[in-house]
Amino acid sequence: MKVRTRTAPSPTGYLHVGNAWSAFFNWLLTRNQRGVFVLRVEDTDRSRSTEEFETSVLEDFKWLGIDWDEGPDVGGGYGPYRQTERMHLYRQYADELRTRRAAYHCYCTPEELDAERKQAEAAGGAYRYSGRCRDLSESQRAAFLAEGRVPTVRMRIDPGPPIVVDDLVQGRVEFGPEHLDDFIIVRSNGTPLYNFANVVDDHLMAITHIVRGSEHLNNTPRQLLIYQALGWTPPQVAHLPVILGTDRKKLSKRHGDTAVRDYRRAGYLPEALRNFFALMAWYPEEDREIYSMQELIQKFRIQDVNNVSPTFDVAKLTWMNGVYMRDLIARDPDRVVTLCQDVLNDAGLLDGRVTPETRTYIARVIDVLGDRIKIGRDILAYGDFFFTDGVTYEPDAVKKYFSRKDVAATLGQLRDRIARAGPFEAGAVETIVREMATDLGLQTGEIIHPVRVALTGKTAGPGLFELMALLGRDRVVQRLDSAIDWIRSATS
Repeated sequence: MKVRTRTAPSPTGYLHVGNAWSAFFNWLLTRNQRGVFVLRVEDTDRSRSTEEFETSVLEDFKWLGIDWDEGPDVGGGYGPYRQTERMHLYRQYADELRTRRAAYHCYCTPEELDAERKQAEAAGGAYRYSGRCRDLSESQRAAFLAEGRVPTVRMRIDPGPPIVVDDLVQGRVEFGPEHLDDFIIVRSNGTPLYNFANVVDDHLMAITHIVRGSEHLNNTPRQLLIYQALGWTPPQVAHLPVILGTDRKKLSKRHGDTAVRDYRRAGYLPEALRNFFALMAWYPEEDREIYSMQELIQKFRIQDVNNVSPTFDVAKLTWMNGVYMRDLIARDPDRVVTLCQDVLNDAGLLDGRVTPETRTYIARVIDVLGDRIKIGRDILAYGDFFFTDGVTYEPDAVKKYFSRKDVAATLGQLRDRIARAGPFEAGAVETIVREMATDLGLQTGEIIHPVRVALTGKTAGPGLFELMALLGRDRVVQRLDSAIDWIRSATS
């Protein structure tokens, strides 16, 4: 049987890294087995689902390089691929479950269920639905309908042996029947709940394997009972371990559990993010970190995925992105320029006006910053001063290098020498600075450090002479003048 897997995002928000990770492992499994990868949109939460979110999720998958063979935008033989377009199917199979007496209408009001729950809590036990609507007579149902009650649909769960999940990652997991009650599969407004809709969709779409987060493991017994009640064979399941932050606590926004598009805007590369995802709970080879996409596809086996929770280490992701960035700078520098251009545009430093000269200038900045650029946003962290004439001096930099009594005079001397110098390139600038240090009996660093602060506002950065040559004589003179004025004003 051809392997068929799926990713089923809910368009109630942007695509986050946890969902992207599980989708990527589904995709790797499918591509390794030359199967079919399906994208299904779970949009039954109409109060929160939007077309904007659906569009953004699909865009983020495409940016990551996760493509699909069937889906709402490409069609296929098992559609529709949006749950809101499949409501007739959920009604059909809910009716079939009731016909088989595997499900029934429940007329309990929220107030009655809340009273049951409070009673169970008061008794110190776990809440389980009482089953009061299991075997209503026709007259009782008619009376409830006459009151205006609209029923939900509940599964009928009878006592039985433990439910066994043979998980491809977690191994054999048993669930005792005492933990299951008659759970709702269709709300009173007719919309299906997650467990029921997923079973219907996965069966009708011929899904053979499901890779998802371990938070869904507890849903699996309910889903298996629905498969059993309908006489269907369930797909194989693999539940990935919980992603942890670097403090070994559950991943949260402060650890990096943010939208994929946030990483995109920060200037991460999709190939780096894919490589990083692949090595979360899976280790194709010891002592190796960087893989091509084709290598990952060839090597991937879901049975080799570890059930130990991986760490989402943003520092490691950034390092990995730097490896890809250096390769890209050598192989396809225009793509790096575009990446940094987008970051600069988002920061409002290009005013949306980009000419060929602008791109050439960005390329020169990237070259000067060198290995400091690990992600696109590093062009702001280390080189924002190249794109603005307003320099903000860091307080520590002022304290360290602008506090010397003669610093304004030193900057003034350099300003005059630069203004009347010949060709303004890195070698010539270095000669000016070193000759001035000799003439004044100063250490070269006594000039270099305050000049760096005057030009960039920072204490560290790329080579000063290359930096000055790229800024150009006029901007260097203007910034030295501004720094001299600022120092004199601060000390007067």
